[in-house]
Amino acid sequence: MIRTLLEDRDTFVARARNRLLAEPEPRRRYGDAVLGDHNLPGFDPEPERIAGAKDAAVLVPVIFRPEGGRVLLTERAGHLRKHSGQVAFPGGRADEGEAPLETALREAEEEIALDRRFIQPLGYLPSYYTRTEYRITPIVGLVDAAASTTANPDEVERVFETPFSVLFDMDRYRLDSMMWEGRRRSYYVLDYPDAYIWGVTAALIRILYERLSQT
Repeated sequence: MIRTLLEDRDTFVARARNRLLAEPEPRRRYGDAVLGDHNLPGFDPEPERIAGAKDAAVLVPVIFRPEGGRVLLTERAGHLRKHSGQVAFPGGRADEGEAPLETALREAEEEIALDRRFIQPLGYLPSYYTRTEYRITPIVGLVDAAASTTANPDEVERVFETPFSVLFDMDRYRLDSMMWEGRRRSYYVLDYPDAYIWGVTAALIRILYERLSQT
């Protein structure tokens, strides 16, 4: 099943529609358990930060080539004040009153000129709460192979594709750590020579794989 999932577009789409959320996850109440950086070693749940988290959304853009499924990723521009040089999904903070899908599609257009007409939304992953006080709603979208992208130099250094065979290989993942706010915090790293994929991006890829591969 996993091999078919990696290679066959129709199998991926059917499984995604069955395993992903049909609607965005509602905001959790104060004190509720959440998915996110707070679940990693060295980071205790902080209800106040979770309750006040700012809304954001990302697009997980999946595209199928003859050799199998791939995910479009971006490398953020080096001059940015925050998260410069990091590998990320297209996305960002929501505008006032903006739905997660609209945020993700707008940001994909702004960052990499990915026309929303070439994107078929398949479903949502649970909201992911970051240690930097964001509540990220990930939307998985199937991108038409005919779509083109162009990196916006104000925000993105490059756009690249990474195969499922790499992203969904759990043996490539490891936990690393750093000091942050006076404590050692853990995060996932995906060992891949073509790009340093870590943090929220690596965590969301793992969560997507777990959702799709569960029996």
